[in-house]
Amino acid sequence: MPMFLRTPSASRRTLLRQGAAAALGCAALPAWLHADASAPSEKQWPIVDTHLHLWDLERFRLDWIEPGTPLDRSYLLEHFREAAADLPFEQCVYMEVDVRPEQQSAEIEYVTTLCREQQRPLAAMVVSGRPADERFADYLRQHRENPYIRGLRQVLHTPATPRGYMLERSFVRGIQMLGEVGWHFELCLRPAELADAARLVDLCPDTRFVLDHCGNASVLEEDLDPWRRDIARLAEREQVAAKISGIIASGAGGRWSVDHLAPIINHTLDCFGPDRVVFGSDWPVCTLAASLRQWVEALRAIVCQRSEADQRKLFAENARRLYRLA
Repeated sequence: MPMFLRTPSASRRTLLRQGAAAALGCAALPAWLHADASAPSEKQWPIVDTHLHLWDLERFRLDWIEPGTPLDRSYLLEHFREAAADLPFEQCVYMEVDVRPEQQSAEIEYVTTLCREQQRPLAAMVVSGRPADERFADYLRQHRENPYIRGLRQVLHTPATPRGYMLERSFVRGIQMLGEVGWHFELCLRPAELADAARLVDLCPDTRFVLDHCGNASVLEEDLDPWRRDIARLAEREQVAAKISGIIASGAGGRWSVDHLAPIINHTLDCFGPDRVVFGSDWPVCTLAASLRQWVEALRAIVCQRSEADQRKLFAENARRLYRLA
């Protein structure tokens, strides 16, 4: 968790002014706000979370979690409700957790049960899949009638995934199939592959895309110019939306501040515009660097000088439309 110095006498209005300074590059923020954005908000916009992870380690094997690390435990819906207490979360979209391929259908069944039982705030899901697999068409046929599925993701930034993989013919064909069944594809990739993503989008004109985690820019990266260039080019494709999520985890160990996050978030918002951006908590992965409340409040501080309409779109309205939530 980030280290910080609390200033009990600082009002929320002061926090917002200082957050605006960070968002606009007007002035440096004081140290206490750099790492702590946990003061209560004056304006509590409704929140729709498009990137909620849940996992039950008694049911599923997640090979990417290292034993003994903070994420090596079950994170269930009741745990999220505890973390989100007093925050205005209205609906959430489950994001697949990279289970083993043989467990993908079981993951869908598990989350479907939660959605069907109206385990609020869970409303829909993005499922795991392998678009290049020769059996991918069968997988889609098996699950395409599920009323809670909105999209599919394969994490592409793993060491086992070679560069250029998303442009292989079999993968491209699988992404085209998603458009045919009305699902979108969530792009979760290395920043250096944003140019490949733009080419993939061009090859799949009937498929919609959501770019996860601002293209995985890191708050520790000193030279963001290549990322700025490539994400701007990707944003030229109208069927791509961007998710403001995930980047805070790159500052794990207390190596983040609001003014580290602001350039990445503001550039993404400016490139995609107010109608093609959504919020994602990336909980519980975000807790490697910050609490859920700290992440929400940091983002609120960064966008507080944008219009009320644009803030409402970012935190909820765009998500309801793009993820087709009732």
